Amino acid sequence: MKKNLVLSPLIIKGKHSLPVIQGGMGVRISTWQCARAVALTGGIGILSGTAIHIIIARLLQLGDPGGHLKRAFDAFPFQETAKKMYKKYFISQGKREDEKFRDPEMFSLSPSRELIELTVLANFAEVFLAKEGHDGIIGINYMEKIQMPHIYSFFGAMLAGVDIVTAGAGIPIQFPSILEDLAEGKAVEYRIDVTGAAPREFSMQFDPKDFFSPHAIPKLSKPDFFPIISSTVLAKTLAKKLLGKIKGFVIEKSLAGGHNAPPRDKKSFNERGEPIYGPKDEVDLSVIKTLGIPYILAGGYSNPEKANQAFRDGAVAIQAGTIFQYSEDSGLDPRLRSIAKSMAFQGKLDVLTSGVSPTGYPFKIALIPGTLSDPAVYVNRPRICDLGFLREPYKKEDGSVGYRCSAEPINAYVKKGGKEEDCQDKVCLCTCLMANASLSQRRAEGYIEPPLVTSGDDTSFIHSLMSGPDDSYNVEDAIMFILGKIN
Repeated sequence: MKKNLVLSPLIIKGKHSLPVIQGGMGVRISTWQCARAVALTGGIGILSGTAIHIIIARLLQLGDPGGHLKRAFDAFPFQETAKKMYKKYFISQGKREDEKFRDPEMFSLSPSRELIELTVLANFAEVFLAKEGHDGIIGINYMEKIQMPHIYSFFGAMLAGVDIVTAGAGIPIQFPSILEDLAEGKAVEYRIDVTGAAPREFSMQFDPKDFFSPHAIPKLSKPDFFPIISSTVLAKTLAKKLLGKIKGFVIEKSLAGGHNAPPRDKKSFNERGEPIYGPKDEVDLSVIKTLGIPYILAGGYSNPEKANQAFRDGAVAIQAGTIFQYSEDSGLDPRLRSIAKSMAFQGKLDVLTSGVSPTGYPFKIALIPGTLSDPAVYVNRPRICDLGFLREPYKKEDGSVGYRCSAEPINAYVKKGGKEEDCQDKVCLCTCLMANASLSQRRAEGYIEPPLVTSGDDTSFIHSLMSGPDDSYNVEDAIMFILGKIN
């Protein structure tokens, strides 16, 4: 790496960092262990904020491996809540292998007090463990599309001192003001998108003082906010409406794994059925520079050549996901990780930009035998919706709110006013992403929910970090490679 391309360290909340940010991937792929390892190496570690309350409940039922959650719960400032939740879900020897996980209720616009407390506690625990024992930078990523847990999740993460909040999969225009209000000890409100309703007709409110003693709530620090964008128009809109409230943009290209922004031309597909991205889908960096907001480039920058190009293009850092997902520090199931890495090393890992996500966004899937990318596995999976992260709230004829998902049983979805064609090829991402993280749900008669691995398009880094298909690497190796410190 040329010396004149090494930027000054990023400064986040007074802390210095290398110009490498780890993406907040999937469900429990960007775990506290992974984010902590990134921060200890000098980068910025980002946690995945999706479904943390389900993850924590399931880990407790596995016996709290390593006792880490007990340590985090003991540090939670509201011990009555921590003890109640530990008692409810903890199984000392772990549940039987053939036993089903007992999950909390699904989120709605009127969650129970217990679900709210669990969500606050879970976000606190994940951030606490990631930050434990060092002064590096830890952030958390949320999907704007999964709106109902946000206000409770923010509070829990801020209780643990999270440094950064990133957000994509939607327009996170409400985030900064809510983070500011929570830092000032105010009650907050989040407007919820409800199909068939007026824009501001439904919302959720949260006042921490109603749940926790007003005398015990510590002073909170507002985390820096980094929206994830994929269009110049959205950047300009956010810069105008959130003037002075954005620390930087994460500009994500369509090469990135997980959910991608849809292309402007929604009717053009290649011979594999993948959406076609063209020049109009590229973010115009010359325009971004005029906004005066620093930016980070993401999607295909996991090698020194591309990272150097990003810095030449004015980026203050690059964000990478796939390279960390396949490291031995990630939360990806070790067997799946081994298979995917081996296939990538041999040039056999095919990544498809698909329409399987109930969100309607393109979603990248790695075509791995035995996962839901395999047609035989997909066809044999019963359509079940019992976690509901991606449920769509809709307004019923009587004015109340119902919930539906295009990955639920087709008859149920249609009965709720959904279109049958919207169900075609849809996958329950909630259950398969849990399976990716070794937390598969068990069903009747021994059925186990299968996984579905997502991946970025570019896995060329594998040959620089592995000497053979059975080799492995860690987070530090990945960061040193991106920065040109190893060949």
